[in-house]
Amino acid sequence: MSRLHQPPDPVGADDPATGADPSPGPGSASLPGARSGADPTGAGTGGEDMAARQTSVGRLAATVERLRQEVREAQAEADGRALIELAKGILVERLGCGPAQAARQLAELTGQAGVTPLEFAVEVINEASRDRLSEVTTAFLAAAAGGTVAPGTPDQGAAAVELRSAESAALAAPDAQSVADSLLAHALTPLGAVAVAIWALGADGSLTLAGSAGFSPAEAGRWRYVPPGVATVARRGLSERTGQWIGRLSDTGLPSIGGHQHPDGGRVAVPAGTAGRIHGVLEIVWPARLEPQPPQIVRQIEALAELCSHTLESYDPRDGDDGALGPRALLDAAELMDLADGLHDPALVLVPHIDAAGELVDFRIQHVNARFLDPAGRPRGVVGGALLLEAYPMAAGENGLFEQVERVLATGEPFRARRMRLTELLDDVPLSAVADVSISRHGGSVLLIWRIEDETARLANLLQHAQRLGRIGGFEENRLTGEITWNSQLFHLYGQPLSSGPVSLEDLPAHAHPDDAVAIGRFLRTLLHHHRPASTAFRLLRPDGVTRHLRVAAEPVLDSDSRLHLVRGAYQDISAHHWTEVALAATRDQLAHTEQRASERHRLTLQLQHAIMPPAQAPLEAPGLRVAVRYRPAETEQLVGGDWYDAVVLPSGLVLLCVGDVAGHGIEAATSMVVLRNALRGLAVTGAGPGQLLSWLNMVAHHLSGAVTATAVCGLYDPDRRSLRWARAGHLPPVLVRGSEATALPLVKGLLLGAVPEATYEEHEMQLAADDTLLMYTDGLIERRDRSMEESLAHLLTTARTVQPTLGQQLDRLLTHSRSDTDDDTCVVGIRVA
Repeated sequence: MSRLHQPPDPVGADDPATGADPSPGPGSASLPGARSGADPTGAGTGGEDMAARQTSVGRLAATVERLRQEVREAQAEADGRALIELAKGILVERLGCGPAQAARQLAELTGQAGVTPLEFAVEVINEASRDRLSEVTTAFLAAAAGGTVAPGTPDQGAAAVELRSAESAALAAPDAQSVADSLLAHALTPLGAVAVAIWALGADGSLTLAGSAGFSPAEAGRWRYVPPGVATVARRGLSERTGQWIGRLSDTGLPSIGGHQHPDGGRVAVPAGTAGRIHGVLEIVWPARLEPQPPQIVRQIEALAELCSHTLESYDPRDGDDGALGPRALLDAAELMDLADGLHDPALVLVPHIDAAGELVDFRIQHVNARFLDPAGRPRGVVGGALLLEAYPMAAGENGLFEQVERVLATGEPFRARRMRLTELLDDVPLSAVADVSISRHGGSVLLIWRIEDETARLANLLQHAQRLGRIGGFEENRLTGEITWNSQLFHLYGQPLSSGPVSLEDLPAHAHPDDAVAIGRFLRTLLHHHRPASTAFRLLRPDGVTRHLRVAAEPVLDSDSRLHLVRGAYQDISAHHWTEVALAATRDQLAHTEQRASERHRLTLQLQHAIMPPAQAPLEAPGLRVAVRYRPAETEQLVGGDWYDAVVLPSGLVLLCVGDVAGHGIEAATSMVVLRNALRGLAVTGAGPGQLLSWLNMVAHHLSGAVTATAVCGLYDPDRRSLRWARAGHLPPVLVRGSEATALPLVKGLLLGAVPEATYEEHEMQLAADDTLLMYTDGLIERRDRSMEESLAHLLTTARTVQPTLGQQLDRLLTHSRSDTDDDTCVVGIRVA
């Protein structure tokens, strides 16, 4: 259908609301006789003259509108006549009658059906064609009859007529622009669309606006060409077979033609293709938000896109253009065969194989070049001329080769893959080969290139990478001809360019450090004179001033007369290994020195600790009192701690009993323990009570011992009164065992030593009875990581209830049944009243 260009409407001619005709502009001419009845002298009133001119413009507008309506009716009649004539032709072929009889038969059937002739003609065409449009129309009419079509869609008869009218106009249209006009007028306007664009897909992935309707000429000119890679709504439609259905354009942020006119409108971009190949995109514009459409409408738009593909199949961007975009790069099969024959890799020229229904089912192997290498070893004559899936049925398998060929034909985008596995069946046995594959479209044909990986080349490449990673360079020296061969890695190790000559084995001492001459001489004598394999390490002095540590290993190759013919070998850069060994040796020396110092330090710590508090000590004899001590050092040598105890008879006759624990481990803790123990002994001779003694000891710990912190319990026992006065500084309370009961003494107040400059410690006095046992201990006896201190103390009280015959056995039993898991020092002092 040729495109009709109508004259512009007169201003106000289509404004029925006002009913007023505007005055003609400057230069407008009035109809003849428009001023009849006016004054012959021309002196009539201005009102009469204006009325006459308004009447003339109104008549002209009515005439233009009538002519426009007649043109539209003529177009619709022409479209309908084409469909009716097509239906007559179908009846002629089906009934075997003449045109006149077919016309009468069509009229009779139309009357019996109770529809218009155009609607019945469309039904005849759908019944006879059974194509995509007939399927869409049938589904649409069935859905409409069932009430599943959304409101606002065309009625049943109009849907079929509009689709067939659009098809008839599209097939008769001379270009894509006329197709766009026809689609908008016949099929898309009833769906609420206001504009349509038909895009042609170039071989390079570009998009060209082949036709449009509903857009201004300026907007269409701006969107004439979209370069490859630019993301637009139309390009997004190529990504999926079903296209893109966008409810609101502004939500996507994608640019598109007419985007500023309808930013909140809906968009649909559907790929236009046929026979497995995509030729372009059909883009449709709605003025408002597009709600999800029923399947019938979706299939209708897909059918319209297929109509566009027939026009795009022969589209040339030079048509209707100034040629600024350049001609489309198309090569026919003959030119592609010449191209394939000039390649050094195996190549196949494939052409689409279309079935009777127009669907792509396979590819014909049109040509095989002279470099062709079949994975199964078949000759060229067996493969050439066959279908791709017949010659290579496994191409439809996991590797997806056939799918990639199909995609390249459809989109025009080339495909390349490295190390793709090709599998072929030979007598039902799968044979696999690894190849680099390249697929590209040229016109209507596809060029498939594969380079099968050669095993020898693969192993050589693997060896080259291994030498590079291992910093190894190989060489071969012919002793008869003097020819020397180095690989590139060996030149790199020597720091020499590839253009320089290799170094012979006799010249090796000149490139090595002078101190390595003896080792190199021994290597050369073993290799060249004794004809035995040899190796040595030396320092290479490179031309760039860098010294590298290398190891050379070589073996002789003798001829049939036992003469030296060849020497093969390799150099390896062991600089990193050498410096690692040097660093390890230095580290070993430093570690040995550190271990020796640590061992000496630990030995001195133990000597200091054992000198003051031996693990076993004889019971202390005092009037009416027996004292026993047990000390268990830490199981881990590094955890030698600061536990201490003391039991001594003072000049006053009182017995000083104390147990303490200095925070920390090592020689520092042991030294602090000695200071506090001796300080307490010296302070005790003053006759002060235990609370005062701990106050003085706190000052010693805070001011005179490097701010050390410790816990302690201190008691003074009076043998005459059998009374015990005691105080504690953050330490666990003593345990009293009387008969079969064991109780912890009350927790009197007292901060740990060294925490504050001055502190006051509360005293407590209790009366002891005969056979009472008092236990003073450090936390190493009861402390556990997974138990609270209260639970651990309860276990100690349970164990202490069992009284042993001697005090020493009592303390040994406590150490045996201890559940402590901290590996800390443990100190226990037992006092039993006689």
